[in-house]
Amino acid sequence: MSTTSLVTLRPGARARRPLGTIDRPRRSVLLTALTAIILIYSLIPLVWLFINASKTQDDLFTTFGLWFGDEFALFDNIGRALTYDDGIFLRWFANTLLYVIVGAGGATLLAVLGGYALAKYDFPGKKAVFAVVIGAVAVPGTALAVPTFLMFSEMDLTNTPWSVIVPSLISPFGLYLMWTFASEAIPTELMEAARIDGASEFRIFWQVALRLLAPGMVTVLLFTMVATWNNYFLPLIMLRDPDWYPLIIGLNQWNAQAATAGGTAIFDLVLTGSLLTIVPLIIAFLFLQRFWQSGLAAGSVKE
Repeated sequence: MSTTSLVTLRPGARARRPLGTIDRPRRSVLLTALTAIILIYSLIPLVWLFINASKTQDDLFTTFGLWFGDEFALFDNIGRALTYDDGIFLRWFANTLLYVIVGAGGATLLAVLGGYALAKYDFPGKKAVFAVVIGAVAVPGTALAVPTFLMFSEMDLTNTPWSVIVPSLISPFGLYLMWTFASEAIPTELMEAARIDGASEFRIFWQVALRLLAPGMVTVLLFTMVATWNNYFLPLIMLRDPDWYPLIIGLNQWNAQAATAGGTAIFDLVLTGSLLTIVPLIIAFLFLQRFWQSGLAAGSVKE
């Protein structure tokens, strides 16, 4: 019989695919087009910022926004931005790093400790804590800025780095995220096996749980880092000394100066400083994305 003979299938039966064939994902033209539109929409502001940061002051007002000027002055603009006003931009950059490392790093650490404890230990009042955390997630940070300022002013903490760092240490969303992640990422049987082997609770957390929580930690770190880096309203009302400004407040001060009569001479510095401000965030996302992706895929495949 010829191998090309037809095979009669019963109604509802499915033909078996030959061994070795691979199911290729279906391509959706509509989904691809929508993704391309979103990508272009997201990249246009970055492209505009890079192009205009490379222009001279004269080219900014005489050339099209999405096209380069007659002279590529990016490196000259970077040099001017870093040295303008006795290098105040570098001071703002160092302040922002301080707020991110201490504030966002501390918020991540507290979220990991709290989320692990809430996920793997039972204690009286756990449901009440859950309700408080959910309620705190629903409250925007700007609504707490003024009460926090009044409280810190009574404690003489305003116009100090602590007025920005201490509120940044609390991340209800990060705590809730680590809580839910730890509930699924750490098997209770694994903890029981470690206890049987004589491991202390601290050793279980440090050598067993912490490695499994790494993807969730990176996710919380990214969220808190971006929130602290872009925090505007809290430093605006807490700080009066420009030497303690973060980058976002300092650039806003430059922008206000450029908007005044005769201040347009530093408008190119505002654009260049904005470009330099987002570069560390892009580097952090590119460096940590593999940990983030592994966290998103955790639990999707059951062995």
